[in-house]
Amino acid sequence: MNKRDFIIGASAAAWPATGAAQRRTEPAPAAAMQVLTIAGRISRSTRGPVDPVHDQLMKRHGIRFRRAYAFGVAQLLGLPVQSVQPTLEYDGKVHALRGPALLDVLDAAGANLREPLQVGVRALDGYVANLSLAQVRERAMILATHLDDKPLSIGGLGPLWAVFDPAAVADLRDKPLPQRFAQCPWGVYFIEVA
Repeated sequence: MNKRDFIIGASAAAWPATGAAQRRTEPAPAAAMQVLTIAGRISRSTRGPVDPVHDQLMKRHGIRFRRAYAFGVAQLLGLPVQSVQPTLEYDGKVHALRGPALLDVLDAAGANLREPLQVGVRALDGYVANLSLAQVRERAMILATHLDDKPLSIGGLGPLWAVFDPAAVADLRDKPLPQRFAQCPWGVYFIEVA
């Protein structure tokens, strides 16, 4: 056996063991990653307080809670899908947005949808849209995961976009297009229920 055949054979024999070792240390699949945290007046929780190491963005935004409910992508995608087709301010064209109803997401976290709650929807850049639960309901707000059948991503409008069709809201439909989406933060990662 020549040296080259030996090295190739030894490498191939070692591959399964190396691959198995790598599989054990790789991070959890993307579907298990948490992309949304809801805190405040909710009855369910899946996590404890803000962690000063792992929750850097929450720490920077001054978010505090003792317990919260965190959603992974698969969990959000498992909720019933709703869609809206607003004309977007970015190009003045109609686009299809889909994702779970924000009411369904709040309900899954244990918010009492019969109470007059306030919902603060926070984006990655720190922007917060404060809405009453009645507004969320009347506007049929969704937590969009997809735009024109493409998943929303960080660096774009994702991971989530709290959105509704402003043309269906009487006090918004006549406003200039860029002003219609002030209560529709994109890059959503945290919701405070009060």
